[in-house]
Amino acid sequence: MKLSVQNFGEINIKYLVFDYNGTIAIDGKLIENVAKNIIEFSKKFEIYVITSDTNGSAVKNLQNLPVKLKILTSDNHTKEKEEFVKSLGASNVIAVGNGNNDSLMLKASRVGICILQNEGASSKAIINSDLILKDINDFFDMLKTSKRLIATLRM
Repeated sequence: MKLSVQNFGEINIKYLVFDYNGTIAIDGKLIENVAKNIIEFSKKFEIYVITSDTNGSAVKNLQNLPVKLKILTSDNHTKEKEEFVKSLGASNVIAVGNGNNDSLMLKASRVGICILQNEGASSKAIINSDLILKDINDFFDMLKTSKRLIATLRM
């Protein structure tokens, strides 16, 4: 996806990086329509899910979807998520999350999107985001209608 956003710059996205719990899942269960949207957008983007897997359900719930799953293993999940986004080439990433441990990946990515939903969002995630949405399905709708992204990000 290539976009030009006034006073924000060029956006050339190749990768979508999602946090799991609180972002595409609530209490370990995928949110309605997430699987369908992941399948649809996997034709345009390489999709990653990076998670602490608090509820231990990510492997099972994502096994049949076209995503690459990364379970965090370090003592500093915030830094590990940031380094992962940078390893992909942060300028080509939209990162989506909601928690404190997502804050640095949201800041590092070309477009960082904070999702509110049932779990809420940490103030650090909000501050380090370019955009805040009320739920994950709003994010997928925005990708389908990229003019929404342009309208929100232009300065």
